Amino acid sequence: MIKDTSLGYEAAREREEAQVSRVLTWLSVAAVLCLVGIGAKAWHSDHTNHALTLWGFILPVLANMVWFARSGNRDVQKTGLLVVVSVLFTYLIASGGEGNTGPLWFYVFPPLLFFLTNLKTGTMILLLVYLVAVIVFQFPSLPFVLAEYENDFIIRFFVTLTFESIFCFVLEASRLKARNELLDLALTHEHAAKTDELTGLSNRRDILNRLSEEFSRHQRAGHHFSIVLIDLDLFKNINDQYGHNAGDAALKQFAKLVQSVIRQTDVAARWGGEEFLLLLPDTSLIPALTLAERLRSEVEQDRFSYHGEELPITMSAGVCSVAQVDSIETMLKQADAHLYSAKEAGRNRIIPRVRSYTADTQSEPNI
Repeated sequence: MIKDTSLGYEAAREREEAQVSRVLTWLSVAAVLCLVGIGAKAWHSDHTNHALTLWGFILPVLANMVWFARSGNRDVQKTGLLVVVSVLFTYLIASGGEGNTGPLWFYVFPPLLFFLTNLKTGTMILLLVYLVAVIVFQFPSLPFVLAEYENDFIIRFFVTLTFESIFCFVLEASRLKARNELLDLALTHEHAAKTDELTGLSNRRDILNRLSEEFSRHQRAGHHFSIVLIDLDLFKNINDQYGHNAGDAALKQFAKLVQSVIRQTDVAARWGGEEFLLLLPDTSLIPALTLAERLRSEVEQDRFSYHGEELPITMSAGVCSVAQVDSIETMLKQADAHLYSAKEAGRNRIIPRVRSYTADTQSEPNI
């Protein structure tokens, strides 16, 4: 079930990344409108160079939006927007903007930075931004610095920016912690909803969903798959003679044995009581019969025990391939009919019949 949990996390991250991309797209649109408006104001105030520079930043923002629309690369979208915003803020603090108010735009940077990156990366970039601000404030004679700031403004700027940065860091850390806790809780409930509590295998509801997905894949692309319906022979006698705790122990031991035999792509489920169902993707009838016979042989040879008492456990199984049927219902009925035939024929066997696993291993490869 680790694989399912990982897939759950991946799906959650994918949804979150998609949401971030949508937000960035709207932020980019807002940035373009803001640059147009502020540039127009600067133009009417006869700050021609400043207006043209602000309008010039519209081009890389639009280029980043077009690139993302064509490529769908979210990492490039984030990096591109961060670079444009960083250069814009550097220009604003170095030029002073209008009336030396350019540095005030820096207050937008910390929340945007932590939103686009993780806490570690955001903190490193923020420290780099601090370094740029210190250089501009302390060395006004540098060629690219066009503004001078009073010491009182510099002190207030750094104090308030530091407070905001710490506040944004704490909020983002709290958000991430709450998000991860909620995700863990959701995945725990999801796991419980599709897992048999006793054996740890998939439950009936989950395996039916997987069967439906596999059948849809077969209809779309023609991928074959097979199922194996298993019943532990005379299991009621185990419960009656040794007790239900012994029966539960046998079911758990059998589940572990099944998981050691099947492939990683296969799915084992507790179908109900002492019945189990195996879903074997990309498997035709003969390989499915071979796997079922191998499992039957392993069960027959394995030593099932409870509190030192050996439990007589064998299994019967019915196998069916999707090539033989036209629906999931028919497939399950066919496997059940084969299982019934196996029990009627004396149990501890597979139907359709297959040579013993020992003989098969000499001529057929393991699955």
